[in-house]
Amino acid sequence: MGKLFSIGEVLIDMIPAQKGLQLKEVESFTRVPGGAPANVAAVVATYGNESALITKVGEDAFGDFLVDTLREVGVGTDMVYRTEEANTALAFVSLREDGERDFSFYRNPSADLLLTEDEINPDWFASNDVLHFCSVDLVESPMKYAHMKAIKSMKEKGGVISFDPNVRLPLWKDHELCRQTILEFIPQAHIVKISDDELSFITGIEDEQQAIQYLFTGDVQVVVFTKGAEGATLYTKQAVYESNGYKVAVVDTTGAGDAFIGGFLYQLLSRDVSQENLTAILDSDHDAILRFANASGALTTTGKGAISSIPAKEVVEQFCKPVAN
Repeated sequence: MGKLFSIGEVLIDMIPAQKGLQLKEVESFTRVPGGAPANVAAVVATYGNESALITKVGEDAFGDFLVDTLREVGVGTDMVYRTEEANTALAFVSLREDGERDFSFYRNPSADLLLTEDEINPDWFASNDVLHFCSVDLVESPMKYAHMKAIKSMKEKGGVISFDPNVRLPLWKDHELCRQTILEFIPQAHIVKISDDELSFITGIEDEQQAIQYLFTGDVQVVVFTKGAEGATLYTKQAVYESNGYKVAVVDTTGAGDAFIGGFLYQLLSRDVSQENLTAILDSDHDAILRFANASGALTTTGKGAISSIPAKEVVEQFCKPVAN
């Protein structure tokens, strides 16, 4: 079984004690670990597969807390570098009554953006491994070029590249630059996970099916189109597979998409995925893989925070088990 490497930000999510308030109205927050790449690594580790995070945090108390948290859930931290040049990133989150969020980020820059390409070791990677990344740390910084080296190194070893744009426009001064940067990186991935509220922004195409097909460029073999509680649709170049979502009592949607793609990648890793067999695995096992991923995402929304709300693998398996006729 291969290993998941997730590269990008790990940060502190400050979650409000009260729902339904604007961020300026919130009086108290709860500190929870976050950052999409870290969440995905934590999901895969929680479900029992080896994972590691490639990032940098500050030599501060928040950095200590994040490293300790990752270790507690089983994520490898040997590739989490420390620096005194910047602080660990913070994100203040405001929750609406429906569990959706508004963000205010504190990083100018934060420590994660200072990871350099020289700190990426190509010998980390192997042919049955997966490298996952998002767009938050693709702003112009040393970290962007660290991503480029990691992607190139993993592909040369035969491993699979997974990209979830996870658009966070408040972090970009120029929204068009955000879009163009995502479009620059999409062709380098084998798997692209994209949500229903990101598709038209990224592609510039309003027609859903045309926009999906637009994403099949470069090395892209698979597009996973997520629709929240409505489930997800899996596209390959030759096939389309629909899956239903699950209705749950939503507390906080933070990390739901990360839990989905984490569950999805866990299922692929458990099947010894590689560049050569990726499509064949999905053609054969798409139903089980998507049911598990949808359940993983749904159950994570029933608690506050992302990493702290990851369900046990056995809970996910029981939740998504098909009902006998």
